[in-house]
Amino acid sequence: MSSTTSVNGIPQGWQAKMLSWLGGPIQRRLAQWGSQLQQINAFEPMLAAEEPRDLRKRSLALRYRAKAGEPLASLVPEGYALVREAAKRAIQQRHYDVQMIGGMALFYGCIAEMETGEGKTLTATLPTYLHALIGKGSHVATVNDYLAERDAAMMRPVYEVLGMSTGIVLTPDTQDTRRKAYACDITYGTAKEFGFDFLRDRLLLRRMGMAQSNLLNQLTSARMEMGGEMPVQREHHFCLVDEADSILIDEARTPLIIGSLGEKAIERIVTLYRWAAEVVPQFLEEEHYEYEHDEKKIELSTEGRQLVRSMPKPEILRGVGLIDLYQYVERAIKCKRDFLLDRHYVVKEGEIVIVDENTGRLAEGRKWRDGIHQAIEAQERIDVSVPTGQAARITIQDLFLRYKHLAGMTGTASSAAREFKKVYKMRVIPVPTNRPVQRKRLPDRVYGTADQKWRAIVEDVREAHIKRRPVLIGTRSIDKSVILSKLLTEKGIPHQVLNAHEVATEAEIVARAGEEGKVTVATNMAGRGTDIKLQQPVKDLGGLHVICTELHDSARIDRQLMGRCGRQGDPGTVQQYMSLDDDVLRTGFGPQTAEKMTKVGEQDSANPQKYLSLLQRAQRKVERRHLRDRFVLLFHEKERKKMQQEMGQDPYLDTPD
Repeated sequence: MSSTTSVNGIPQGWQAKMLSWLGGPIQRRLAQWGSQLQQINAFEPMLAAEEPRDLRKRSLALRYRAKAGEPLASLVPEGYALVREAAKRAIQQRHYDVQMIGGMALFYGCIAEMETGEGKTLTATLPTYLHALIGKGSHVATVNDYLAERDAAMMRPVYEVLGMSTGIVLTPDTQDTRRKAYACDITYGTAKEFGFDFLRDRLLLRRMGMAQSNLLNQLTSARMEMGGEMPVQREHHFCLVDEADSILIDEARTPLIIGSLGEKAIERIVTLYRWAAEVVPQFLEEEHYEYEHDEKKIELSTEGRQLVRSMPKPEILRGVGLIDLYQYVERAIKCKRDFLLDRHYVVKEGEIVIVDENTGRLAEGRKWRDGIHQAIEAQERIDVSVPTGQAARITIQDLFLRYKHLAGMTGTASSAAREFKKVYKMRVIPVPTNRPVQRKRLPDRVYGTADQKWRAIVEDVREAHIKRRPVLIGTRSIDKSVILSKLLTEKGIPHQVLNAHEVATEAEIVARAGEEGKVTVATNMAGRGTDIKLQQPVKDLGGLHVICTELHDSARIDRQLMGRCGRQGDPGTVQQYMSLDDDVLRTGFGPQTAEKMTKVGEQDSANPQKYLSLLQRAQRKVERRHLRDRFVLLFHEKERKKMQQEMGQDPYLDTPD
């Protein structure tokens, strides 16, 4: 082994020794972990010969050593070897050497960038188990309930072999169920549920504190007063964030907020929302209001305000001030323009449910703030929920920086490496692949209009379908997946649709997406956490063909979708389609440029390919704007917390609306 220089790109032997001293930040770490990998591998034959009860005894011994204060770093070789052996016995999966390296990157608080299909779910068991030995709990945060439930169910047998308990926190769970889940050694859940549970506990502790002071600090009396209710979470010790770029970056522009009851005049507020939604069609852009495209702000003009004053209003609105009337109308106009049904939200069982732009999934329980959610409810003519004030609030950055130990893994982290380093003090480590990547990216295609683009996509699908190759087509929104589905149906191409309306059948659709001749139309739901396995006949045909129908606001989301093919050395191809009327141009450069390019596309359809760089620049501009938004939020949150702490206030509970 000492003569070997590298295995799967992991430095070993004399090369590892040299790079551990002279290499750069990433090479040095990989070299040091390569040396530890040899120690882990040395345990394998010994553990393979042991009985199951002996493995559990070893695990218990490690737990005693960890609780006695022995540094966890010294337990890595034996601990990781134990987890590998447990996985072999429980689920017949053995951690590859590159997964061991990924596990070490996670243990040492880095972001492990692992290609899609490299087994991040299995890799997560390594640091999660080791940090759980101390007895303070390990959390695994995923992007949605489906992945949390799936990953916990898959890995529970591994933890059970080692004597570890596993819990899951899901959106519908009661407080008692959550408390039991957090009491387990390892807890799976979504980032937003971890955040909301923290805020609910904070509110509960404040109420209990008030009860205690009123009852001479007698905790038992306070508990009786509260009906025996107690916090659900323990301390924040270790959290492993799956799809770290999605959770720590894409979702970090929106803080988590628990609402409280707003004004008492509920009927008047509901009437205001409904009235504003009804009068919106009478307001014309530039005549009655101006629209600021960069900030997406609406401001009524003098003529617009005059129109508001002259309009008939219900009797209950007689005492409402003009400023309030203007704001409600401006909000209603904004909702009509910027929030689209089946793209940004769906109506489900008489309620508005947000569609997460980054994952394509329904964000159950989440609401837009500043009255946007209620304005959309009025627009869709359903029951208007009571506007919520702020009872408690925390940003994603704040939540995860509370953990003593934090790690993350994703397939697309390099482009956000500076932000990870600056905000979370975490270095991105690209982990070598187990097998060479055989994914082939075909040249990008640009069309003049969306109609031309959709026709070309359908033709591409038809050609692949004739060859019996499976095809996965990614769309930006639900409405566009429906459009494409209709076109495929017209051409007689059988297919499955995977979007936020099809959550119940998601696992089955994904499992079959790699079968011979299968065509799957999907939103971003298929971009993260989905595992499309191929049989040998499909590999012989060239593997999965992935079609991206337009650029997303972030190139990382595009790369996630592309990563559905070419997993674990499988063959596969990727084709990116664009048109000159794509949303990214409007979002990046504003309406004037977008309208100009739409006209160009209609007139100069022969050579739209020359505008490829313009579309890519638009995407980069949107990425920079979102980055700026995140840093602005972070700066203001830090300043607010600092000021409130100086005033003796709780920065999570005493936040003004």
